[in-house]
Amino acid sequence: MSEAVLSPVRIGRLPIGALGLLALALGTLQSVVEPALPLLQRELGVSPAEGALVANTLLITGAVLTPVVGKLGDRHGGKRVLLWLMAVVSAGGLLAGLAPNLPVLLLGQVLQGAMVGALPLSFILVRKHLPAGAGQVAIGVVVALFTGGGMVGTTVAGPIAQALSWHWMFALPTIVIMAATLVVTRLMPHDPPARSDARIDWPGVLLLSGTLLALMLGLVTVTRDGGLPPLAAGALALAVAGLATGWVVVERRAVAPMVDLRMLAKPAMWHACVFTLVITASSGMVLFLLPQLFATSGGGYGFGADTTDIGLLLLPGAVAGALSDSVGGIAARRFGPRAVVVAGTVVTAATLLVLAAVHTAAWQLALAKVLTAFAAGVGTTALLAGTATTVETEDTGIATSLLVVTRVIGIALGVQLGGAILAAGADPLTDRPAESAFVTGFAVAGLVAALSLFVVRLTRKEVQA
Repeated sequence: MSEAVLSPVRIGRLPIGALGLLALALGTLQSVVEPALPLLQRELGVSPAEGALVANTLLITGAVLTPVVGKLGDRHGGKRVLLWLMAVVSAGGLLAGLAPNLPVLLLGQVLQGAMVGALPLSFILVRKHLPAGAGQVAIGVVVALFTGGGMVGTTVAGPIAQALSWHWMFALPTIVIMAATLVVTRLMPHDPPARSDARIDWPGVLLLSGTLLALMLGLVTVTRDGGLPPLAAGALALAVAGLATGWVVVERRAVAPMVDLRMLAKPAMWHACVFTLVITASSGMVLFLLPQLFATSGGGYGFGADTTDIGLLLLPGAVAGALSDSVGGIAARRFGPRAVVVAGTVVTAATLLVLAAVHTAAWQLALAKVLTAFAAGVGTTALLAGTATTVETEDTGIATSLLVVTRVIGIALGVQLGGAILAAGADPLTDRPAESAFVTGFAVAGLVAALSLFVVRLTRKEVQA
């Protein structure tokens, strides 16, 4: 008899709190790079575009591994896969904490990127152990605490780097992750695997991983200083298209596909992916541009802030992001994801377009971070919570993984675009981005966010038809 017929144990607040504690620690480790990017650029002697690569290395691994992790969690149980994943993340955090140079730091970031897969695994546990209504709220809480880790990370990165060194920014959160994993191990019951007798679609796994890897590498190389030669960029685009086509062919023929293409073709699913991509691309640009403008000084713009000051200035935005994620699950349940997305898009686009014109005081940038973090967080979490509770239970991991990956790709795209815009507008003598480069970056981010409204209109017409 398959293990899938066993009824999962209903859980209370303590196990959800354990997942939240782990999410908080993971969010802290992920976010320490953001306020410290200017510091890392100076310490490692790298350009803004290469600094963006430090942040995006983690996202590349997350994009590649998350669908695989989600599928393994669906098949073999969320808790079991989560514990193995945390071992990889812990190794990456310790390696980054000991890194003597950029290549070793990047390797540590590669391993840390596995943390992105913790979200869909947590959603699997929530879906299996809670009813749908409570599950949406719990998902919002877990995502909120993951984002709340950003609040902790942005606050402690500067003081830790200045009192100890930048290495401890990675080491200390990793120690907390290891302790939180032990708490989850003790409090969270094992969830029964679904369809444990079915084979893993390894050809589909490899092709999808290859597609995402090629795509993410394309994003971080094409937008770097000088970019890629046209022939190399074209070859990379063909590789992505070829791998994606091969993956679709394999999935259509597989007896137990990694991703059920019928699920992916449902309007609610692919609409959510498109919305998430556009919104998070805009957020990624803001994520990169604001610390750079805070750190810049001279020429009548910028504020010359150090790592600690940048963290404090970004702190209100981190708080707003955490609150937005907890609100997002509730809002999806009450108003529906589409309405929440529209409201968040309007606020984000308007804020960034105003910021492009007015950015002479630090409080203006801090307020813009608060508004965009809250608006974008509500929208993406509403989509995530709505999707997690509408797909089949055995597809929870892979469906939410695809949305998480889309979120990661969007942020990575935005970060690299922000880095490319600043690099293109840098003074060749001082290597300092011109004020016009920041204006262009904020304006482009606002227009990208506004694109979501166009997507909403198109998808609404399609549904009506």
